[in-house]
Amino acid sequence: MDINNCYKIGLVLKPHGLKGEVTISLDAEAPEDIADLESVFLEKNNKLVPYFIEAISVRGDKAFVKFEDVSTPEGAGEISKSALYLPKSSRPKAAKGEFYDDEIMGFEVTDETAGAIGVIQDTMQAGVNKLLVVVHEEKEVLIPINSPFIVNINKTKKTITVNLPEGFLDI
Repeated sequence: MDINNCYKIGLVLKPHGLKGEVTISLDAEAPEDIADLESVFLEKNNKLVPYFIEAISVRGDKAFVKFEDVSTPEGAGEISKSALYLPKSSRPKAAKGEFYDDEIMGFEVTDETAGAIGVIQDTMQAGVNKLLVVVHEEKEVLIPINSPFIVNINKTKKTITVNLPEGFLDI
């Protein structure tokens, strides 16, 4: 499975228990029905390897998972710090005006007044706010992803139009 056809749903933190279970930190994009999954892909040596789920228990943003063929704390330790992925084809389509973080990487950001700002490099979470990370004139600019800032998202043209307050780019 090619990593470009998948999206990240979490990270294996550490072994949990004596039978090969692991603790997983779930990303915001993890599916709500994660407890029903039969398998996931783990990133090992820059490749995605399928792992089949024997048991899973979800508590908030953490999951405790027992994978088939991982039966010792040492085996669980070997997959610690591995990212978990699912195929993008299994993810629900984003609602109109919404998007998944990986869908907008490389989109051109344009301000209604100032014109072209730059290309989206990343997104980040700052408390309850999600931010676009854009490089503008060799400076990193963090733009909140919410109205009144985001005016329009055009997935076809790969552009996002924003309305930034006067002086925002000078900070």
